[in-house]
Amino acid sequence: MSMTLEDTRALAAAIRAEVAKAIVGQEAAVEHLLIALVARGHVLLEGPPGTAKTFLAQCFSRATGLDFGRIQFTPDLLPGDILGSNLFNFQTSTFTLTRGPIFCDLLLADEINRTPPKTQAALLEAMQERRVTLDGETYALGDQFMVVATQNPIENQGVYPLPEAQLDRFAFKLIVPYPSMEEEARIVERFGNLSGPPRLEDFGVEQVADAARIAAAQASLAQVTLAREIVDYTVRLVRATRDHADIASGASPRAAVLLANAARARAALEGRDYVIPDDVKALATATLRHRLLLSPAAEIEGRQIEDLVAALVDETEAPR
Repeated sequence: MSMTLEDTRALAAAIRAEVAKAIVGQEAAVEHLLIALVARGHVLLEGPPGTAKTFLAQCFSRATGLDFGRIQFTPDLLPGDILGSNLFNFQTSTFTLTRGPIFCDLLLADEINRTPPKTQAALLEAMQERRVTLDGETYALGDQFMVVATQNPIENQGVYPLPEAQLDRFAFKLIVPYPSMEEEARIVERFGNLSGPPRLEDFGVEQVADAARIAAAQASLAQVTLAREIVDYTVRLVRATRDHADIASGASPRAAVLLANAARARAALEGRDYVIPDDVKALATATLRHRLLLSPAAEIEGRQIEDLVAALVDETEAPR
């Protein structure tokens, strides 16, 4: 099955429409989820409880038709609870693999920062190589394996901040804020008349894609040209994070690669076969915010990573 870029744009519009049946606002989060899906990246959602992070992932999974798996991260969760384990079968005298919830297409890692780093690290190989290793045996995950993780702000009690190696696996980190007054009124109006927790069936969210169409949309990225001028611009922007006085640790080459791929996906979702500087600019904050560490002086002064990224985007000359 093959897709034109116009087909990819239409598919994205259909997915947006289905998610919007249940989710009020959060257009930016939905857009970044679509970009990550097409670019085969992972997404970290951060926000206070009750801002529909989990429900958003469920709606997105239903609309895309991807096999959904969920792990509720807790302090006592073990790596085997995620990956699975080999159990001995006494009748056959052999070990049989009992697969964990990670064997799916779209994995919701709910409250990922509620579990210790040892358990968080169980996702590293899966996110980077889309496979897991158990007792020396390697098992492939689906080609479309995608992690959508949620976390509460790290200043809350009882959390374990994600290590840098784990954060670097996420293409985007999205901040899910409280809704506006108008949006919150629409949320209460929409959900306040329900009996019990909301269900996707209550809103008529339907599947408008499947694994084959998602794979075709991902393959359509081959039609998007990434000009050398855009490559140089992306690299200059990422390298600028390593030389800034207020940034103690800048972004890695992986960040530049992910930013370029995401820019191509954004172009494809708009039906364009070429990347423009605005694609890179629009995705810079979500791609870089979780990869940068403020210097001690910048922290004391109350500087914000998002402001520094915006300043770097303004200062880095873009191709005309």
